[in-house]
Amino acid sequence: MNKKNSSVNLKKGFKDIQDLSKIFNNFKFTLDSLNKKEYLVAVSGGPDSLALTALTKAYSHQTKTKFHYVLVDHNIRKDSNKEAKKVKNILKRKKIYLKIILNKIKIKKNIQAEARNLRYEILLNYCKKYKISTIMTAHNFEDQVETFFIRLSRGSGLKGLAAMKPINKISPKVKLCRPLLGVKKKFLIKISKDIFGKYIKDPSNKDKKYLRSKIRRLKKPLEKSGIKYDQIFRSIQNLSSSKSTLERYFNKVFKNLIMKKNNEVLINFEKFKKLDKDIKIAVVNESIKTIKKNYYDLRSKKIENLLLNLNRVNFKRSTLGGCIFYKKSFNLCLKDEKLGVN
Repeated sequence: MNKKNSSVNLKKGFKDIQDLSKIFNNFKFTLDSLNKKEYLVAVSGGPDSLALTALTKAYSHQTKTKFHYVLVDHNIRKDSNKEAKKVKNILKRKKIYLKIILNKIKIKKNIQAEARNLRYEILLNYCKKYKISTIMTAHNFEDQVETFFIRLSRGSGLKGLAAMKPINKISPKVKLCRPLLGVKKKFLIKISKDIFGKYIKDPSNKDKKYLRSKIRRLKKPLEKSGIKYDQIFRSIQNLSSSKSTLERYFNKVFKNLIMKKNNEVLINFEKFKKLDKDIKIAVVNESIKTIKKNYYDLRSKKIENLLLNLNRVNFKRSTLGGCIFYKKSFNLCLKDEKLGVN
């Protein structure tokens, strides 16, 4: 695709390419529904994020919406800074201006999880600075299925297996929007190549030390054996529907059990003890989020260990998710680990 034709496709919203036109129209419907004046677009340089960038640029030709394009460079890999600048130049040719933010905090363990948490922290700070209420990411069809397998391998319950939602709140003032969850990667690659002619390949995507990379390699053998990603995706959607019903119930439980007082969260321990395990796990996660403003739930196994400790007669205190748990009067209490317990 030459430069002129790719620019025409952006201005026309891929009108002359049937499959891409459908993707753009669905994308446009999502953004029209959200009706925001500004968005932050998380960019990595891979085909998914470049496709998202192209779709937002096409959308901006039809509306007055402003998009902030931000790439967080964790400087984990040797050439990450060069790659970030390469992405910036790729986008600049289409008059898309990328802000590169260097993460200065060194990541020593749980690399992918910590990098993700720090990325969202940096993006949230950017949103706060520029008063943006929505972050947009390029999570797609394959990401959804891979996340399902990751959580399945870790023994997640229904809440975890329902995987990612198209829109959810990650801070009191900011929502995370994933408008491409139903779009297959092959179409995102097609958009990237059509508009930019290239994209950056992240070597960590093939690194066998990461669980997601291992799961990604299972796609071909699974589909050869008759287990299709389309079927799994439908199951995830069904689980999400059940999850929504449960969340309404969880919210009632939270209001009845949890109270925030100054820097502490108080959980009525007598009522808490009568709950089944899945709901206890949900209550602990919600309590930690209330203190730490975390976006992701903790792994069930870690919370199960806490629940075992709570049942011990000699329980005094325990730490989890950056919080200290302790008992006081009739309550199970927690506060930020940095504040300590008097």
